[in-house]
Parts: sequence; structure tokens; C-alpha cells
Amino acid sequence: MSQSTSPPVRFGIDMLLAGPLGDLRGPRIGLVTNDAATTGAGASAPLTPTRRALIQAGVTLTALFSPEHGLGAAAADGAGVGDAIDPLTGLPVHSLYGERFRPAQEHLADLDLLLFDIPDVGARFYTYIWTLSHVMEACAEAGTPLWVLDRPNPLGGALAAAEGPMLDEARVSTFVGRWRMPIRHCLTIGELARLWRQERDLPLDLTVVTLAGWSRSMHWPATGVPFVPPSPAMPSYETALLYPGTCLFEGTNLSEGRGAAIPFRVVGAPWLENQAVADGFNALGLPGVRARAVQFTPTASKHAGRLCRGVMLHVLDVHRFRPVAAG
Repeated sequence: MSQSTSPPVRFGIDMLLAGPLGDLRGPRIGLVTNDAATTGAGASAPLTPTRRALIQAGVTLTALFSPEHGLGAAAADGAGVGDAIDPLTGLPVHSLYGERFRPAQEHLADLDLLLFDIPDVGARFYTYIWTLSHVMEACAEAGTPLWVLDRPNPLGGALAAAEGPMLDEARVSTFVGRWRMPIRHCLTIGELARLWRQERDLPLDLTVVTLAGWSRSMHWPATGVPFVPPSPAMPSYETALLYPGTCLFEGTNLSEGRGAAIPFRVVGAPWLENQAVADGFNALGLPGVRARAVQFTPTASKHAGRLCRGVMLHVLDVHRFRPVAAG
């Protein structure tokens, strides 16, 4: 599935750093980010954490805000994260996944501008987009301008590939799905920000620093940028590609591979007749994917320490593959 492009895609942070930064030298600026947010392969210093790249460019950062999994993108799934001091910059880090989901008004009162740079994986129930939604509401209430530094959707932006039922927010609205959207949404983080400002009629001073060199047909390997894991159970692009479908098994007694070497790429249980399941899956003839019977032993989460018989999904054609249908 390896693909390449030249020159590599330039992220919003790359475009920001390549332009005049005079307006960002002096004002009090906050940044919502984590360690997975870095400069791209085409930057002068590739894979530099966004917060470090901004400070090195002379931008006046005064506070950081972190999503689920913390600033280090290493905390366990669903674990509350407390406020801290960033060892890299010495700046205060206000957690947005613990006692609060949005920046406190007193924190925004100390800022002239808030930047948002966190990678998404293209699925409705991945929480970083909902951190963005809360940040947008808080900034609208405080009158704080928000700049979203855009990033590619790892699963591509072909809108015809959007999948899954739309969330009925009148019945179910949680931190893994607040507003009406499909499971696989095919939008970038900046496009989501623009869409939500319009749909929610938010009085928000929003700027999206756009990408360069990205097209809607591109999946992550085509960007020319290494995949940086945005959370502990999302170690690779291949994991992200399967996640919109296999994450649905979190609500069952089957292991979705959490605690295994390849989370969300295997599904199973100690009692599963895995070869029969693999044969039945392959008989469906779903495009771009095949299943193979495997065994794995999760070290955490469901069936921890027990040998599981399961199936592993192998994507043969990323453009034809539909993860929600496969799940």
C-alpha cells in the first residue's frame, strides 16, 4: 500500500511557518496540541513538535491545552488527564480531558489568540474532533479568535467514500459523538471547523490555515509524511484505515485487539471459530479486503492474558475498501 508524492504535502503548521509571522510575535497565544502534531516532511525541520517549531520561529506561546491521551499522546484510552507543566517548553498545560472538556473562560481571558493543531484519524468516535467542537464553542463565548492549522484526513477526502449511519444527536450525544455526522466523514479538521461554525451558527472568529499539495484522493501514504501515532492504540496508518469498522466491536464481547500488537486490525475471542468466520467474511466478496484466521493474546482490555482465536483484516485496495461495511 506504499504510495509517494513529490513534493510532500505541507500541513497548516508548515504553511504558517512559511509565511510572515509578525502578527504572532507579541500577542499572547495559546495552542491546543499534542506530541503527534508535528511539522511535515517538507518543512525545514521535519517532524518537529508544533509547539517547539512555533517557539523557535519566535511565536509568543503562553499556554498549552491537551486532548484525550494528554500532551504526550500516551495516556490510556478514557483515562482522565490532569493539568501539568510541559517539560519541552516549560509552559502550563491545561487538560481538556479530565475535569473539563473545553478551555476555561479565565484561561481564554489571558489569551489574544488560540491555535489548534491536533491530527485526526477520520472517524466520528475519535475524540480529538470533539475537543475541537468544545474549543470552538468556548472561543465563541469568550470572543477569542481561533486558528485551526489544517491536516490531511489519513483516510482520504473522497466524499463518496463517507460511510456509516448519521448520528442521531437528539437521542445520543456524547464525547465520542456530539453532532450529526457519519462514522467515516472524509473531511479534514479545518473543513470540520468551517462546517460546524456554519451548522451551529457560532459567532466565532475562525481562521483555517490550509494545506498545500493535498488532494481528496490521497490516503496518508501519498502525503510523503511519516505516520506519527496520535494515541497509544493507533500505531499505524493501517490501524487508522480499519478503525472506523473494527472499533464497533468495542461494544461487544469480542476483543478488537486493544492490548495486542496490532489493535483494531484483529478481532477475536477465546471461543471464536476463527477459520469459519474468515471463510464467511471472504465469501461476502467485500471490495479491497480479505480476512485471515489468526491467534493473538491481548495484554490488556477484553480477554487480557488469554489466547484469542480471531481474524485479521488485510486491505488490498485502499480506494475500494469500505471500513464500516467490513466491520
